[in-house]
Amino acid sequence: MSQRELVVLGTASQVPTKVRNHNGYLLRWGAEGVLFDPGEGTQRQMSYAGVSVTDLTRIAITHFHGDHSLGLPGIVQRINLDRVPHPVHAYYPASGEVFFDRLCNATAFRHNVELCPHPITAAGPLIAEDAPFDLVAVALSHPVDTFGYRLTEPNGRRILPARLRELGVRGPAIGRLQERGAIEVEGRTITMAEVSVERPGQSFAFVMDTRLCDGVYELAADADMLVIEATFLDADAHLAEEYGHLTAAQAAQVAADCGVRKLVLTHFSQRYQSLDPHLAEAEKYFAGEIVVARDLTRIPLPPRR
Repeated sequence: MSQRELVVLGTASQVPTKVRNHNGYLLRWGAEGVLFDPGEGTQRQMSYAGVSVTDLTRIAITHFHGDHSLGLPGIVQRINLDRVPHPVHAYYPASGEVFFDRLCNATAFRHNVELCPHPITAAGPLIAEDAPFDLVAVALSHPVDTFGYRLTEPNGRRILPARLRELGVRGPAIGRLQERGAIEVEGRTITMAEVSVERPGQSFAFVMDTRLCDGVYELAADADMLVIEATFLDADAHLAEEYGHLTAAQAAQVAADCGVRKLVLTHFSQRYQSLDPHLAEAEKYFAGEIVVARDLTRIPLPPRR
């Protein structure tokens, strides 16, 4: 199983269909499991997908429309039922605090796990304690307060074994060099820069329920994977504008303009039985890898740059 992958739990927009559950997306990132926008049925979809609530470390809600949040009560109660052995952090628009509180306390249950709320009052960096990535929220354009999310791994360095051998760095000295940044070898100072190259960190962007706006481009910029709503086709662009959504063509144009590596389209209106036209429309504008998300599929992040 890929260490970094997106597990698609649902791809429907406002109305689920026989083959599309309401929204739900689990990003696996090493030991982290970030659940985005749990709509109705998310708990059951997780069972079908073979993932457990013990995998969850964070929950990120873009906005409080039902197809993006009505699965939260079941997830919160299951976290407590299964006694998840770590705190779970939750991010959401602060203006929806009343909805978050109602959803998390929809019925009686025994509280066994710490749920750490992080209401978002403004766009910017978020607290992501002990995470191997930086987490940022960016405001989007929808009838209710909506934030997209971006995860960015800090840049690192990749060791060059041949260079280590050439300079005589071996055994425990390699660990000391990585820890200290420089060591003495036979009277010469060897630095990390001499035996490694920069390794760009990976990035993941999540964009739901929005018209085109600056925030969409900010989130998507140079992303390794962009998960973005494509509720409508261009023939229905007037509906996308009216209700605060994107078309497949718009999503693909954003990906092309922003240098995205892998484009994942999702959040499809029930009016479209086949999604082939979404792919065809996107291919007109984006030449990179396009995935039309399907329920219960797993989509690996691209290999490192």
